[in-house]
Amino acid sequence: MKEKGYLALILHAHLPFVRHPEYEDFLEERWLFEAITETYIPLINVFERLLEEKIDFSLTLSLTPTLASMLLDPLLQQKYLRHLEKLIELADKEVTRTRWQEDFHQLALMYHHRFTNARLVFAEKWKRNLVSAFRKFQEAGKLEIITCAGTHAYLPLALHRQAVRAQVKVGVTLHQELFGVRPKGIWLPECGYNPGDDEILKEEGIKYFIMDTHGILFGSPRPKYGVYAPCYCKSGVAAFGRDMESSKSVWSSIEGYPGDYNYREFYRDIGYDLDYEYIRPYINPDGTRVNTGIKYYRITGKTEDKLPYIPSWATAKAAEHAGNFMFNREKQVEYLYSIMHPRKPIVVSPYDAELFGHWWFEGPQWLDFLIRKINFDQKTIKLLTPGKYLEIYPKNQKLTPSMSSWGWKGYSEVWLEGSNDWIYRHLHKATERMTELARENNTPHLDGLKRRALNQMARELMLAQSSDWAFILKTGTFTSYAWRRIRDHIARFTYLYEQVKGKYIDENWLRSVEEKDNLFPNIDYRIYAD
Repeated sequence: MKEKGYLALILHAHLPFVRHPEYEDFLEERWLFEAITETYIPLINVFERLLEEKIDFSLTLSLTPTLASMLLDPLLQQKYLRHLEKLIELADKEVTRTRWQEDFHQLALMYHHRFTNARLVFAEKWKRNLVSAFRKFQEAGKLEIITCAGTHAYLPLALHRQAVRAQVKVGVTLHQELFGVRPKGIWLPECGYNPGDDEILKEEGIKYFIMDTHGILFGSPRPKYGVYAPCYCKSGVAAFGRDMESSKSVWSSIEGYPGDYNYREFYRDIGYDLDYEYIRPYINPDGTRVNTGIKYYRITGKTEDKLPYIPSWATAKAAEHAGNFMFNREKQVEYLYSIMHPRKPIVVSPYDAELFGHWWFEGPQWLDFLIRKINFDQKTIKLLTPGKYLEIYPKNQKLTPSMSSWGWKGYSEVWLEGSNDWIYRHLHKATERMTELARENNTPHLDGLKRRALNQMARELMLAQSSDWAFILKTGTFTSYAWRRIRDHIARFTYLYEQVKGKYIDENWLRSVEEKDNLFPNIDYRIYAD
């Protein structure tokens, strides 16, 4: 029997560009290190096993330019290995410390194995280059890797068309450099869509993008199939809308699977639980307690009194939840097919990749079980990527989606409210200045030093535009760091602008900034001249 519909699982892998060569250890660089150990390597292990066992799968992965740049950076690779060696040392001590505590001892052994496996995968198998691992899965036809805006800027608030075009062009260019092909799709940061931006996507050869549910449902005219088939914008670029039902069951820690009492408790970590002098060599050098990734308790319930984590119970739950998710998608697709026949519906389920493994420890296991169950336990649904769906159904309804995002309340409030609205006057002014100088110097034969200064201005502007800083200011975590990053990038941009205008460029200072903010080595400032 042929399938009645499709499931598009889309993982959005993103972190802001955080790289501080001026410090031996820097707290916020741990965001990357934790994500590599807890999300990216576990996902690579899942994909590798599926390939080895010849189990078919088809997923979409959005790998953002900032994350890819960090994964490929030799300094961060070296720092990650040093971080991993300390984790292995700590886990080794924990194996000894817990030898008379049976429940904790087994968990200490589990963590020691996970960390040594991470070293094996990272350093030996992939020679520190995890991007090449994902490229392998794409070339095997199992992953459809899509791009994102250069520094994950929230495009609906970019105001100037040149800023949107530059973000998109840089993302597409880097993707082609890394994966050897132009991306079929793009993840609009925060699923932020502004009518007309799709024209820029078309210019760069993008075939589709992902958006939130109401962006399609409030489109004009009304969508015939809701979010269960793509719609073409006037530009001819396709928009795929998020399915709310499948999203909530995985996203929500209250109503969804990750809140199950048998799963690992994220907020109890030995970095906070153990004696300060014992744990001090493995926390931040300034003495600040941080998560180590070694966690011994399960969620247990709505109580502070947590019980030890039992991996076999959690694994059984992950299998059960994968079966439940698949069953619900089967019933959903059967119903949709009865309405949409002969067209087969596509259920689009996008998630932050870091949910799998980092926030929801059992997430990669759940994904592994789900893929296997879809292969062997049913015939109603099939895993498919948005790009493949467009090949099957090239004719789709044309409409104009509405401005939208997947943020709280569905529009721009997360990135534009009292805590962060001051950012935008600086970003808009800097964009105007960047455009001004790009147009004044729109020639391929520009002096080398001036070209370097203009290219660095483009990097500083794009780094300041990252949606992560506004989000951090809104949520109230790491606010001093976000404030500092915006201030530093705008200050460097402005200083370079004044030097270029004054026709005197301090090469030593420029070199120090190039070494610090070194992403997009092939950027061309003339992207702002259009």
